[in-house]
Amino acid sequence: MSCTLVFGAARSGKSRYAEQLAVQAEQAEQAGKRVVYVATAGSQDDEMQQRIAMHRAQRPAHWLTVEQPIALAEVLAHYAAPDCVILVDCLTVWLSNCLFAQQQEFPDVGQITLPATWLTQRAALLAQLERQPGQVILVSNEVGMGIVPMGAISRCFVDESGRMNQAVAAIAEQVVWVAAGLPMYLKGSRPC
Repeated sequence: MSCTLVFGAARSGKSRYAEQLAVQAEQAEQAGKRVVYVATAGSQDDEMQQRIAMHRAQRPAHWLTVEQPIALAEVLAHYAAPDCVILVDCLTVWLSNCLFAQQQEFPDVGQITLPATWLTQRAALLAQLERQPGQVILVSNEVGMGIVPMGAISRCFVDESGRMNQAVAAIAEQVVWVAAGLPMYLKGSRPC
């Protein structure tokens, strides 16, 4: 298994860099891997529809696209193969989907009880990554470098995002921070 975490801030170039890694794996001599692109975002409004369209336009049309907002581990298991590269974009949108999947009411202040969907799906993803054959590239946002947000659920999201990124980074062979379109390898070596 080869697992790469590519993360950075909004509009840092992380998705573009992750896509470049997938193209390299697909075109590598004697590799000939197929790419499965797993999109976690839904198109609930015009802005998200435009973002999705922009992402679709920048990736190769022959890649298989699978839209999965919640059951990420199941998708990884389904497409797991040594000749497959799975690119997941993105983990923080997936986290948000899981936090709000049960339409639970969250308090404005105080302790947040994490939804069962998030706890179950997070555990399933981490377990699947430990045994996943083939190559997985995961895109995630770094959301904890700014101010502490207002509202308990917003702070919970930042905390859970940081914990999730740490857990995935511990499993991954490569961890890449992207800033201003420039990749910096924090773990593992940069491919040639």
